[in-house]
Amino acid sequence: MDIRFISSDQDQQTNRILGDVADRAAALGIRLAGTLQRAASGQKCDIVLRLLPGGPDLNVSMNLGPGATGCRLDANLLEEAAMQVQARLPGAQALIANKFGKQEAAGHGLVQVIGQACTAGLPVLVGVSADWRAAFLAFAGDAAQPLNDADQALDWLRTACARQTA
Repeated sequence: MDIRFISSDQDQQTNRILGDVADRAAALGIRLAGTLQRAASGQKCDIVLRLLPGGPDLNVSMNLGPGATGCRLDANLLEEAAMQVQARLPGAQALIANKFGKQEAAGHGLVQVIGQACTAGLPVLVGVSADWRAAFLAFAGDAAQPLNDADQALDWLRTACARQTA
């Protein structure tokens, strides 16, 4: 199992790093499957996932109506996104999962896709918040190693993908 994670306490930093890695990896011809969380163009509380490779963008947040001040994930829409990512795994060289969070810790969301990619021998890069780091490490065990920035993550990804084809 070749699994690494990015974790930052800075707001949106993990998403920026994963997005940078995905863009640069695609430019190198690395075939990715997975999800990225993109900044929403509409309301602040929109949770928008970009499916790799090439989209589409899926809003996986519940519509809480006008005047809502909080965000809520629509778990059913996240499961649909996970099924689409799963269908893309056979053509991928690696998986990027934007988040290991509450849904994944409970055995839902992207956790099955992450496990399948690991079982298939694909390198896996996961975004993990500090709140869910312990749950992620319990899931991934000693195999999970932290990466600090986009350059380090891209170097690891390029090397891991090269090992696959060797």
